[in-house]
Amino acid sequence: MKNRQFLYALLIAGMSLGTAWAARGQFGHTQGAAWAGGIGALSIVLLAKRADWYTKMFQLTLASAVGWGIGGIISYGIVVGYGRGTEFGNVYYGLLMLFVIGGFFGLLGGGLFGLVLSGTPEKPIKWPQILVEMTAGGVLFYYFLIEELGWLMTPPRSEAWAACFGMAVALIWFMLRNKYYSAIRVAIFAGLGGAFGFSFGNFLHVIGSILELKFNFWNVMEYSIGFFGGIGMAYGTFTAKWPETHLDVKREKVLAPIIIIAIIIPFLVWDQSFGTERLMQIFAQTGSMKDGANIVAQVQWLSFLLVATFGAFCIHRFYNIKADITSYPREDVYLFFTGIFGLYIIFSILVTMAFMSLYRVEQYLYIINFAIITLLINKFQPQFSNRGLNLNRWLVNLLFVLAFLAILTAIAVSSHGELTGSQIRF
Repeated sequence: MKNRQFLYALLIAGMSLGTAWAARGQFGHTQGAAWAGGIGALSIVLLAKRADWYTKMFQLTLASAVGWGIGGIISYGIVVGYGRGTEFGNVYYGLLMLFVIGGFFGLLGGGLFGLVLSGTPEKPIKWPQILVEMTAGGVLFYYFLIEELGWLMTPPRSEAWAACFGMAVALIWFMLRNKYYSAIRVAIFAGLGGAFGFSFGNFLHVIGSILELKFNFWNVMEYSIGFFGGIGMAYGTFTAKWPETHLDVKREKVLAPIIIIAIIIPFLVWDQSFGTERLMQIFAQTGSMKDGANIVAQVQWLSFLLVATFGAFCIHRFYNIKADITSYPREDVYLFFTGIFGLYIIFSILVTMAFMSLYRVEQYLYIINFAIITLLINKFQPQFSNRGLNLNRWLVNLLFVLAFLAILTAIAVSSHGELTGSQIRF
């Protein structure tokens, strides 16, 4: 029964980040990835059922959002095209580079999430030092790898992956020096999950194109990285030892995270995604022939009012009213999770105008996923264990995954001819 609880908890965490990451496909970039990453963190906090984690739910959400969001600067459109080719070397290169990119997403998101869990009043996390070291690592790695060595992953697109590489190395080095081994475990497994999920998702994308199925297989690939990334982050969290911390909610420490998570990130998503020109193009795809300008304006105003209302509600509920409590009750964590998750799905449905037509079937699958997650997330509780760091086993697992990707590559290149959108690297 305990193993079943553990597996179900991993599945719920994977579905949470997977669904959010699939919705992220409509928004992209750093702000979209950040919103999804925060939802993944909240699902793990709810599944863990630790009252001391409820106290810092906003800090945990923000840390995960920042980490997963950083990866949003990486360009991977052409890399996906490499995986659609017909020559083994180019296709395997494409899957490996997606493995690297997905790994940076998860490692940074899981690592920062784990650091917040590791912090105690006796040993607080030195966040200014982390920010300086990660910034320096990003600049140095980018300059050395790209400007000096010319190691280009995806020419002529941005090579921001090198900056993420430097930030990831700096983060791991900080955790090693300060003996935050549990946070390292979360970073490694979240990175492995995101890495495999992105590569495997590209394989599914190719198979979907071959079968000519009438479905958005870009979205399948996006769901895959979130699903496996969420499982990896949850697995790393539930198999590590974490300190018990105090339960006092300090108002001065929650205001900034609330504003960033509940107002700034949603506003940036709205600002970058609900432009008139884009919405008019999407409206044309629904097959409707009239009232386009009026409907677009209504969508813009409705989405903006949702951001404003949600932000005001969060400030009122979690900052003003909750001034004299020792910990946020579980009901408040669940309320915030369902609210920010539901708002993201509503944004996705509005921006695709799926409420007007069934031309985007995957949007309705988000609602089904959301209903399943919110109904089941309170029913399971994993048992924690402490499995430590096992570098030899991790290396063996990595080699196994790389071999499995080679098998997927062989299957892909032998199953199709030239596909639309394919790219050649070498």
